[in-house]
Amino acid sequence: MGIVEKILTLACAAGIMLQAQGIVDVHSHILPSEYIANLKKHNALMDEGFPLPQYDAEAHLKWMDEAGIRISVLTMAAPQPSFGDAAENAAVIRRVNETAAVLKREHPGRFLFCATLPQPDVKAAIAEVEYAFDVLHADGVKLATNVSGQYLGSPELDPLMEVLNKRKAIIILHPHRPEPISKNVMNQTPLAMQEYLSETTRTICNMISRNVLARYPNIKLVVPHCGAYLPLALPRMKALAPVMKANGLVGDIDFEANLRELYYDLAGAPLPDTLRSLLTITTPDRLLYGSDFPYAAPQALSAGLKRLTATLDDMPELAPFKEDILSGNALRLFGLSKTEPNVIPTYSGETLYRIAEIEVLPEYLDAYLEAARDVGAESVAKEPGVLCVFPMRMKESPNLIRILEIYKDEAAYKAHLASPHFRKYKEGTPHMIKSLRLVPMTPLDAEHSHRIFRKQ
Repeated sequence: MGIVEKILTLACAAGIMLQAQGIVDVHSHILPSEYIANLKKHNALMDEGFPLPQYDAEAHLKWMDEAGIRISVLTMAAPQPSFGDAAENAAVIRRVNETAAVLKREHPGRFLFCATLPQPDVKAAIAEVEYAFDVLHADGVKLATNVSGQYLGSPELDPLMEVLNKRKAIIILHPHRPEPISKNVMNQTPLAMQEYLSETTRTICNMISRNVLARYPNIKLVVPHCGAYLPLALPRMKALAPVMKANGLVGDIDFEANLRELYYDLAGAPLPDTLRSLLTITTPDRLLYGSDFPYAAPQALSAGLKRLTATLDDMPELAPFKEDILSGNALRLFGLSKTEPNVIPTYSGETLYRIAEIEVLPEYLDAYLEAARDVGAESVAKEPGVLCVFPMRMKESPNLIRILEIYKDEAAYKAHLASPHFRKYKEGTPHMIKSLRLVPMTPLDAEHSHRIFRKQ
């Protein structure tokens, strides 16, 4: 049996269907020996409250082949070397970046890497950006939620963000231990079980409050672990922003611009309810697969990938985007689509019919109806592939909305999700909606439906 047959057999045994172009994993970690030695020197191996795993590139490649993963994006794990000696910290981080660059070079087409920066020294971080991109050919940068208490969103990091903006950089975000923190916080509940989610949410909210991503719109940022608590935090932020502004606690916040270039990896526990919650703040074209290798055994990671693919198959709102979530979205994010002619999915051309069943909270009914009318009218008027977006209210229950949606094909539907008017609707209405169900439909008379719902 040849290697291709072996890979296919292993993948099928795990219940994973290999895509023609292979899966892209945007959340995997590298732990070089120099990095581990530096942490050991400073008694920091347990700073994150969890034993650090060993990293072996050959073991990583073996698991990738077995799981059908074509490309993994490498980032440095937590904690970050930051022990008071800026020169030592920078040297260790440089070695981590150089090690990742060597792996990328020695295994072409299998690894990308996002460089770590020696924060909290902003000048050194900017210098490492230049070296990483110009010499090592990094594919982006990995930023910690905080380093020694310097949180993303802090004003002192604006010069770094300006440099990353000019570079049109991709940022892979990862939670680290909050600072300052009492170690008692980790005694009962380890950081990875809860506080990492709080830390991620805290950092993104900090950036939004200062309009960091709105002011540096060329940056694309990947939020880890299924968006953490952002689906809960963002509606609250939006609701309280006017009150906070009136009391001089925040300025104007451009939520739409801040959220526009956020992506979300699905490392962790992407259960159906988690994914539906995530879809209240984003769209399927911003979802990316992530494994968190090597923080779990290969068999556990394969089982997690199997569960995710099954979940995507079973969710009508995500099933059409399965290949994009597993690979296409990441390939486009990292600019690989242009050099890989087979990565753009092909479509059957079959017209898509759907009814969205929505229950609106009574206090937001008028605002929601206006938003629904606007997005429906703009979609049909501006998008050739949108044949119908027609909102209706149930007479006996006016807060129950039904929207008839018809798209020329799957490609038209995906283009609709990325349109400015739909994104405005999607980002502005989640807090108004009590429940949402998307119901795929089949026309009883497809021929007459095309005559009725045609663009004039």
